[in-house]
Amino acid sequence: MNTDSIRSPYDGRIVGEMPVADAEAIEAAIVRAQAAFQTMRRLPRFIRADILQRAATLLAERRQRFIDTIVAEAGKPLYDARGEVSRSIFNLTQAAAEARRFGGEEVPLDVDAAVFEYQTTDTSGRPVTLDALDVDALARMRRRIGIARRFPIGPVLAIAPFNFPLNLVLHKVAPALAVGNSVVLKPAPQTPLTSQLLASLLADAGLPDGALSVCHCPVSLAEALVRDPRFAMVTFTGSARVGWHIKDIAGRKKVALELGGNGAVIVAEDADLDYAAARCVRGGVVYGGQYCIGVQRILVHESVAEGFTARLLAAVRACRVGNPAEAGIDVGPVIDEASAIRIQSWIDEAVAAGARLLAGGPRQRAVVQPTVLTGTRPGMKVEDEEIFGPVLTLNPYTDFDDAVRRAADSRYGLQGGIFTQDLRRAFRAIEEWDVGGLMINDVPIYRIDSMPFGGWKDSGFGREGTRYAMEEMTDIKHLVINYG
Repeated sequence: MNTDSIRSPYDGRIVGEMPVADAEAIEAAIVRAQAAFQTMRRLPRFIRADILQRAATLLAERRQRFIDTIVAEAGKPLYDARGEVSRSIFNLTQAAAEARRFGGEEVPLDVDAAVFEYQTTDTSGRPVTLDALDVDALARMRRRIGIARRFPIGPVLAIAPFNFPLNLVLHKVAPALAVGNSVVLKPAPQTPLTSQLLASLLADAGLPDGALSVCHCPVSLAEALVRDPRFAMVTFTGSARVGWHIKDIAGRKKVALELGGNGAVIVAEDADLDYAAARCVRGGVVYGGQYCIGVQRILVHESVAEGFTARLLAAVRACRVGNPAEAGIDVGPVIDEASAIRIQSWIDEAVAAGARLLAGGPRQRAVVQPTVLTGTRPGMKVEDEEIFGPVLTLNPYTDFDDAVRRAADSRYGLQGGIFTQDLRRAFRAIEEWDVGGLMINDVPIYRIDSMPFGGWKDSGFGREGTRYAMEEMTDIKHLVINYG
C-alpha cells in the first residue's frame, strides 16, 4: 500500500507515514461498516456507553502521545494541544453518558376530541358539563399510547478538518457510535495520524471490527464516498465551498455541514476593556487564528476605541510566536505555506485599498505574524471572507444597533460576541443577528462540547454537540398501541 509522508507545517520535517486508501480499500471499509452497523444497532446502550467510557480512560492514559502528534502534524502550540486532548476526554465521557439516557418520548394521543368523534358540546353548542359526559367513553379514548423512539440510521461518512484533528473528529465519531451507527472517517489530508491513533484507541476500548475505519484518500475517492448510497449520512466540517459541493453530490442521504465564519465582536462603551481585549486576542490570533469561530472583525464604541485599541495591541504584541513544540508559544504556523501566502496577500490587498496596519509584519514560511488592521470596510476580503489566519480588523462605531447590523452583514452566521453589561442589548441583538450562537461578555470562540453548535446562512446547517449530533444521526419510528 502506498503511504503519504506527513510533514510538520512549522519546519517541514516528516512526522509520520500514513497509508493511502485506494478504491479497493475504500470498498472494503464500506462493506465492513455495513456489517458493523448490524452489530452496533443491536448492542445494548450500556455496552456502547462502556466502550466510549473506556476510550476516555485510555485517552487520558495516552494523553502525551496524542498531544505530541497534534503538535507535530497540525502545528498547534502545546497549550492548545493539551486543551484539545482534555476536551476530547470530556467529549467521549459525555457521549458515554448520553448513550445511556438517549431515548424517545411518549406522544400524547388524547389531545383532541374531534379525532375520536366525541361530542363535548350539546346541540346548541354549549359545553357539556362533566356530569353529563360519558366517563367510560372518555377512559376508552385514553387507551392508546404513542411512543416515538429514535433508531440509528446506518453507516455515517465523517469528513473532518485539520484544525482540531482529534476533538472535531470526535464530534462526529462519538455521537455516531453512541447511538449505534458505524463510521467511515475521512480525515483532513494534513492531519491523518491523529485519526489513526484514535481508531487504534477505540479498537482497544472494545469497538467492534469495522465500526470505525479511517480512509486517508485523494479527493476523487473522497467524492466517490460522498456519492455512495450505502451511507445514510455525511457529516462535514470545513470550507463553505467544499461543504455546499458535498451537499450537491450527496444524493438522498442526510447531510450536516459545519462550515466557516468570519466572527464579529462588538465592544460596547460599558465593557470591561481589559478582559475584552484579552479575549479578542485569545480568540483571534492564538493557533494562527485557525478557528472557524475565531474572532476576525471587532467593532468598538468610539468613546472607548482609543483605550481598547491600546490594550488590544499590547496583548497582540505580547504573543509569543515560534515553534509550536516549545512551551509558552502562542502562535505557531498556519497549516501550510500556501495558506500563509494567501493570508499575507489579503493583508497586503487591504492595506493597498486604504486599511492601516496597526500590528503585524512579514510572514516567515508558514508563520504569519499576529496582525491588526483598521480602516477596513465591506468589500475587502479581510472583512467579507473567512481569513482563517491570525488577523483582526478593528473599527469604531457610534450606534449599537448599527454595529449589530454591520456584524450581521455577512454571508456567514456561525457565532458572534458582544461585550456589554446591558442584557437588553443581548436580547435585541439575537433577534437581528442570524448566528448559531451569540456569546455575551465573551468571544465567538467559546464552545463547550455539549452545547448545540452550528451555523446559519453559508455557515451550514445541522447541529453538533453530543446530544444534538445524536439526534441528527438517528431517525424516529412512532409506535401506537391500542390497549383498550
